[in-house]
Parts: sequence; structure tokens; C-alpha cells
Amino acid sequence: MTEIQKVAGTAFVVAEFRNDENKEAHPLYHDPFVHLFLDRESKKAADRISQSFPPIRNNVRLRTRYFDDRLRLQIDQGFRQILILGAGLDTRPQRIANEGVAYFEIDAPETQAFKKAKLEENSVDPNTTYVGADYLTDGMLALLRQSGLDFSLPTHVIWEGNTMYLDHGAVHRILTDLMSAIGRCSTSFDYFAEAVIRDETGDPEISSVVARFAAMGAPWTYGIDDLAELAARCGAKVLDRVTLADLHRTYWPDQPLASPLYGYYSLCTVENVVERA
Repeated sequence: MTEIQKVAGTAFVVAEFRNDENKEAHPLYHDPFVHLFLDRESKKAADRISQSFPPIRNNVRLRTRYFDDRLRLQIDQGFRQILILGAGLDTRPQRIANEGVAYFEIDAPETQAFKKAKLEENSVDPNTTYVGADYLTDGMLALLRQSGLDFSLPTHVIWEGNTMYLDHGAVHRILTDLMSAIGRCSTSFDYFAEAVIRDETGDPEISSVVARFAAMGAPWTYGIDDLAELAARCGAKVLDRVTLADLHRTYWPDQPLASPLYGYYSLCTVENVVERA
């Protein structure tokens, strides 16, 4: 399965970067399952990506902590369904399992089959409903209904590491569909500023890592400069927004910022303005 090419292959690179935190003396999170998906090929691919731009590894480590914290907060606030779009090798259904909370994951069937097999081989309950599909083209809302997601229950959506591979139309459509169809819906996602996509940061290291992802067949194609405007157009309001630089200063205050990229990379959570009956 480990073909480290194109967008599906980036799941293995992300998993390698996420696994880095398990080696720290005081980790931001603990992921005891991610190593099940890794092998020599995934390590080589991750090393190739980070060779020209080592700070890219911190992106995943810091964003994992953000999405974990927001997920726990939403569960504490009564959200009983968690939907993970483009889930890749996400392990939150296993790491953050709560009684009465149902997980749903949408991703390519082959990725899900690989993940499910690795978990079950190691006696780990997947604790999720797999929806094997392309959420952009296969009719996301209909698939979710068919898979048992209850649109009347408060639902938190994790949309990690996806928007930068899409375009404005796709991002707008997905957010609008979620906000309009689910009674109470919050969505956490990450995104780059448009300057990164247009290669206008003036930083050669950023340009190099952008080129690396493009060469792997997974080019970054979409950025956001005005989050509030995008959210409003999709029927949502912004609950919070932080840059990777903010997170770096919070969790690693004694370490200097390793790259200007951290200021161009944001994480946010939005929620529908009007709850649907």
C-alpha cells in the first residue's frame, strides 16, 4: 500500500511527522497507534520532504495538538458525532474515544482498508464508521445519511491537511453543505495564506517545500486571506483562529521560530450561524 505519491501518499508523510512527537520527553500529545502504519518507505518519503525544509515536520506536530484540543472541547460541549474528512491515517477515533461519541471517516476505500487491516491485525478497535468515497465528487451528504450520520445531532468536523489541495469552489461548497445540512455543526480546518500558494513569500525555503510537494504530485493550490468573509459566505462564524507561530510560542516558548512559514499557516474553527431544526 505504501505508495508515497500524490495526495493519498501524503498521509504516510503526515503520519511519520506525527510520530515524531512520540519521541519527545514532554510530548504535546501521545499517539500509540500511528507507528502501525509506518515502514521504511514512509520514513524515506518523509525524510525527502523535510530534507529541504526541516521545519515542515513541526507543522504536523503543532496542528495535531490544536485539532486534539478543539475536538476534546467540542465533546465537552455536547458534540456527539465526529466527522473526519479526508481522514488519511488519523487515529483520533482510537486515541480520543468517548462513550456515546460516534466517529465517521470519509476517505479513499484503499486507504481505509489499509488502516482498518493494520488496526485489526494489532487488536485495535477502529471505533469508527468508514465511508469509502471521494467526499468532493461522490455526494458527501447523501453518503453520510446512508452511513448513519444523524444530521440532527451536534457534529464536529475535522478537515485537516485538505484545503490547500483544493480550490475556492470546492472549499466553499463543502463548508456550505456542512453548515446548511447539519443542525449544529462546527468545523476545524487548516489553511495557508495565498502568498504561499502564489510563491510570493520571498522565502527560498518555503518555495523549496512547495516545489517538493508539487514534485510528489500533491501541489498546494488554494489559500485563504480573509477567513471571516469565507465563513460568512458559507453560513458560518469564526470561533477561533491561530497561526502556527502562535502555537509555537505557546507550546515551545523557549525555542526560536524556525521559519516564516509558521506565520502563513493558520488553524481555525467555524460554526454555523443558525442552528437547523
